[in-house]
Amino acid sequence: MDATEFRKRGKEIVDYIADYMENIEKRQVYPDVEPGYLRPLLPDSAPEEPERFEDVFKDIERIIMPGITHWHHPCFFAYFATANSFPALLADMLSGGIGCMGFSWAASPACTELETVMMDWLGKMINLPPQFLVGNGGAGGGVIQGTASESTLVAMLAARTKAICRALSENKDLTQGDVIGRLVAYASDQAHSSVEKAAVIAGVKIKEVPTDDTFAVCGSVLRKVIEEDKASGLIPFFFCATLGSTPCCSFDKLLELGPICNKENIWMHIDAAYAGSSFICPEFRYLLNGVEFADSFNFNPHKWLLVNFDCSAMWVKNRSDLTSTFKIDPLYLKHEHEESGLITDYRHWQIPLGRRFRSLKMWFVFRMYGVKGLQEHIRKHVKLAHEFKELVLQDDRFEICAEVILGLVCFRLKGSNELNEALLQSTNNARKIHLVPCYLREKYVLRFAICARTVESAHVQFAWNHIKKLAGDLLKAQKQQ
Repeated sequence: MDATEFRKRGKEIVDYIADYMENIEKRQVYPDVEPGYLRPLLPDSAPEEPERFEDVFKDIERIIMPGITHWHHPCFFAYFATANSFPALLADMLSGGIGCMGFSWAASPACTELETVMMDWLGKMINLPPQFLVGNGGAGGGVIQGTASESTLVAMLAARTKAICRALSENKDLTQGDVIGRLVAYASDQAHSSVEKAAVIAGVKIKEVPTDDTFAVCGSVLRKVIEEDKASGLIPFFFCATLGSTPCCSFDKLLELGPICNKENIWMHIDAAYAGSSFICPEFRYLLNGVEFADSFNFNPHKWLLVNFDCSAMWVKNRSDLTSTFKIDPLYLKHEHEESGLITDYRHWQIPLGRRFRSLKMWFVFRMYGVKGLQEHIRKHVKLAHEFKELVLQDDRFEICAEVILGLVCFRLKGSNELNEALLQSTNNARKIHLVPCYLREKYVLRFAICARTVESAHVQFAWNHIKKLAGDLLKAQKQQ
């Protein structure tokens, strides 16, 4: 494929994507295929001779689309939103075309410097304290990670290094192995599974901290767990506070937890993967009060801020905590400006070496939507979630299972877990809408998350009427048994 054909085929692909997005509602939101459906549709091995673009293009609909769950369908209400917008798609194309590896300033200066500025822009949009922003001359700064899971792991590994150094300086008789064996991390019993996975990778103990009746961790409970572990000879070193938990979008009490972590030399990381985007709206910024106590903070613009995956924003209060943990400097990666103090080499802020030009997506989206346009997007989703909540409350067969703050509604039929499992199964089997469940205090609960950029009130009303009908059928069948 030469440049001339690339221009032609590129236009065709852009048209295909635009048509896909414009007509996505005509597709079935959840695929009707069985595991292993794709292999019989493909040859056993790669072709020896080149194939025509037309043949590849034709197979998108024949082979790929039948197995796609359409996350941007307006009747997709599962998991959390994954962001999508035309400006971000265009920026991704440009990033792929430039194809740089922005692991250091010298590897592509614009890649590094735009990321630094965009992270400051975004930090100001959510009113982060100035010590997290580079432009204010602080010791902190922001970096784009691939996912919130990576951010949590990076924070935990940095916290582990810091805790080991502190323990060894306080007791010369200890070895590094002694310290690691005594380290213990904490997270809410509602925290994402990636926190536990980070502890597995870091080789440290982790304990769930019980939550209150709002599914939040409060200060008194964390303090009790810490005191018990210290009395047992353990070294508490890391706490992951969750803002907008995956099961029910609950919020840990930062203003209580932060001072405890600071007093005990415990690294406090804040995981706001979904909810963080809402903090650009002044009316939701209170949910981040207490971030000033944190050592690191993360959320995913690729969830709710119209910046396509992957783009996970992470800030640290002291960037040297990262560089002292991850800095490996072979000669082939050194460059003349490395020690100038004027630039950032992001390879020292992350686990991988290579990194894409992801800040282009932020730059395009922030400029083409503006803060006000992004705020409107968030507010629309929150309004639709509350509309769904009111519909549920009007039907006394159902109950709301957690406070509705942002774009997630947790609800269920009053009755057994088995009844609600059957409701979810029949809902997803019908493939008109898509939901996923969670457990809250051993109750099987259905999650209704407002996800698609194009979702409207009519889709929420359709979903509710569909759920009501299926629930009625189930309850009728139950009575007849």
